[in-house]
Order: sequence, then C-alpha cells, then structure tokens
Amino acid sequence: MASSAKNCIILVALFLFSISSSSAFPMGKKQRPKPCKELVLYFHDIIYNGNNAGNATSAIVAAPHGANLTILAPQFHFGNIAVFDDPITLDNNLHSKPVGRAQGLYIYDTKNTFTAWLGFSFSLNYTAYKGTINFIGADPILVKARDISVVGGTGDFFMHRGVATIVTDAFEGEVYFRLRVDIKFYECW
Repeated sequence: MASSAKNCIILVALFLFSISSSSAFPMGKKQRPKPCKELVLYFHDIIYNGNNAGNATSAIVAAPHGANLTILAPQFHFGNIAVFDDPITLDNNLHSKPVGRAQGLYIYDTKNTFTAWLGFSFSLNYTAYKGTINFIGADPILVKARDISVVGGTGDFFMHRGVATIVTDAFEGEVYFRLRVDIKFYECW
C-alpha cells in the first residue's frame, strides 16, 4: 500500500510539473506574442456645440442635472454621455477620403480627472478591408498612449481580438479631437 501511495504521489507530481511547464509564456522573461494583423487608422470627432450642426459628428445625449446638451459639463465632464458617427481616415487629415465610420459612445465617468468609458465599432468599407472591428474599455484621456480591448469583428475581421493603442493626435478646444488608433490583432480567423 505504501508503494502504491508513493507511485500516486509521483504521478501527481509529474502531472503538475508537465502542465506548469507547458505555459504559452516561458518563466522568467515575459514575451508577448506577435500580432497576426496590424492597422493604423484615425478618427475625427466634431462634437455638436449648438453652432455647428452642419459638420458635427457627435452629440451629447445625456448630461448631469442642470447641464445642457451643447456644452460639456464642468468638473471633468462627469456625467456627460456622447454618441458619435465619426469619419475614419488612413491619415490624420480630416478632409481625406473616409475609409469607414467610427460609431458608438463615450461616457465621462470620473469626477477627479478626465476619463471616459468607450464602446464603439469601426465600420470599414474600402479596397483593403471590409467589415467591423468592435472596441470597449476605459480611456484615461490625459495618458498619452492608452490601450483598449478589441473584442471582435465581422467580415475581414471575423472573430478577431486584440488591443488598440489610442493616442490623441490633435484637439481644438472642446469641439474637435482626432484619435490615432494603432490596432494589433492577436487572434485572427
């Protein structure tokens, strides 16, 4: 009986060792996998301010009590919710031919700094790519480069997942901003 218990312990130890050593990332130095596909795109947001109805691409749809829907709320815009339908370009020129639309919402959700929660899709329709890419995550706006999750897609991006690094490429007051979105897919189907 004692030798059978020893054999069982040895088998369990070998099993645990084998599953711990088969990790996708070796122990010690952390290595990231290489992306299976990469894209860099820009989207241009022009928020409605009461005077620019002709070219606005986003609008405040909810605001804190007492605030209005044409001016972002004071104190880090906390409580504002905006929806957008922004043009996407291959370069940082607002007047370049759009290759798709960025559609979704952002919610200013912190009282002590500029932070938003994002949920949006890129709907692309140009020669190189057709389909959607879906994003979700927190956007600490004052951080130069911030990452959000790529949670799926359709068409040429069917079931793709990865990370998008967002950088505020330009802004003009509280009416216009341009984001550079560097997308790295780590799961491609």
